[in-house]
Amino acid sequence: LNFNKWKQNAITVAGGNGKGQELNQLNLPAGIFIDIKKNIFIADNDNNRIVEWKYNAKEGQTIESINKQGNTMNQLDRPTDVIVDQQNQSIIIADHNNRRVIRWSNRKQQTLIQNIHCYGLAMDKHGSLYVSNWKKDEVRRWKMGEYNNDGIIVAGGNRQGNELTQLNYPNFLFVDKD
Repeated sequence: LNFNKWKQNAITVAGGNGKGQELNQLNLPAGIFIDIKKNIFIADNDNNRIVEWKYNAKEGQTIESINKQGNTMNQLDRPTDVIVDQQNQSIIIADHNNRRVIRWSNRKQQTLIQNIHCYGLAMDKHGSLYVSNWKKDEVRRWKMGEYNNDGIIVAGGNRQGNELTQLNYPNFLFVDKD
């Protein structure tokens, strides 16, 4: 996306029809991801679903088979973030209350990371996955495909606080291009 100038009057691009469960509504939207086609993926926290809003659409569509509260592979419990992994044609979800990070695609669903108080997600240009753990006040990185370990702490991990080596309930993440 190339932003040369901010619009003076904002427009609503997703939701805007009050709190609810209909496809033109959201209920406590959390993390969002905008793909290269300008489609918006939203972790619709209180509706326990991931909603995709196609560019210029009037309503979203629930990502198929992920739309009920629970802890099976096709259910979520308070998702907080979502990213699109273009390379693997899948979405990665921070399934907050189930304490897991899952990958979902039309081909298969899998748990990438479990037993983590995940909140935010980010992926760098090399495909490494970054996850904020709000309970441990840290951010960890996993190399693509190497999820059977504890990852590497890249920020925080020194208890909660306001020092340069500490974090305080880290939430959303962004990784720059460098």
